[in-house]
Amino acid sequence: MSFWKKLPWLSLMLLLLTFISLGWVLAEASASQFTWLLVAIATLVLAASLSSPWAKIADYSVNLFTSNLKSFLVTVAAAFLFFLILARFRLFLDILVIIAASMLVRIDLQTTGFTEVQTFCFLAAFSLAGFGLGVLIENFIFHHS
Repeated sequence: MSFWKKLPWLSLMLLLLTFISLGWVLAEASASQFTWLLVAIATLVLAASLSSPWAKIADYSVNLFTSNLKSFLVTVAAAFLFFLILARFRLFLDILVIIAASMLVRIDLQTTGFTEVQTFCFLAAFSLAGFGLGVLIENFIFHHS
């Protein structure tokens, strides 16, 4: 099977559309440069965390519960995140859609036999491309009409 036929195009297009909408919304909101940088870094961190082996993530998460103080801090942080979810539910839903689309691409790429590095490259490329396309589309439609 050729490389191009092996790609999960439906989930990749869903990821692209998700990030196009994110870029569009941020461009429409006239976000600061710091926000743009923060979103780009968060996109790469999401791609890296989804493409890394789950066993490594499990090894790191075990360290969070090695002492009572760490367990307490994790519990307080989880309670704070739960509060943020309730306070900013619309933002939480947008982030949840982005994570779900990214996870779908990861599962599809893993099922078709791509390596972790290839998975990271596809996730990062399609996410950042969608983000950039959303900005370009918003600028083209509203600033050049």
